Amino acid sequence: MKHLLVTLTIVLSCGSTQLALGQSQSQTAFFAEIKKLCGKSFEGTTEFPQNADHPLVGRNLLITVGPCADKEIRIPFQVADDKSRTWILTLDEKGLLFKHDHRHADGTPDEVTMYGGWATADGSSQRQQFPADSDTKKLIPEAATNVWTIEIGGAKQELVYSLERHAQPRYRAVFKLTPLQK
Repeated sequence: MKHLLVTLTIVLSCGSTQLALGQSQSQTAFFAEIKKLCGKSFEGTTEFPQNADHPLVGRNLLITVGPCADKEIRIPFQVADDKSRTWILTLDEKGLLFKHDHRHADGTPDEVTMYGGWATADGSSQRQQFPADSDTKKLIPEAATNVWTIEIGGAKQELVYSLERHAQPRYRAVFKLTPLQK
């Protein structure tokens, strides 16, 4: 019995596919898919809403994937000349975390920044959903029901960022995965 227990412990601890406690294979695979885009920039458009009063409608959208590290990917999200937004994906022992970092022009943090949430367990290598976490609910009470979704790839080769609130669409941007020529 002791030999079996030692053997089982060695097998379980030596597997190269062993995941940290909160990570799922889909979260790790999704992180790897996004990481493949490091160093590239992509143009996008707002698909929803179409309301001309919305600050992102009709504006040039640009994401640049990177810098990228082993456990963190930063994705600056530029709206026309406004470079105040960065999406941050962090993969750690708890799972995959998605945050929005908002800054003023001088680089100081905005009053409303670092909101987002942890990926749900039912994602895939091409799609992850991030419900608002407790920090977000405290920071932005009206965002308590927010769910952000990022999709990558698919037949159209796009990166799609969307937001739902109260299970209703609130925002959707689509970025064609055709790198810009420098």
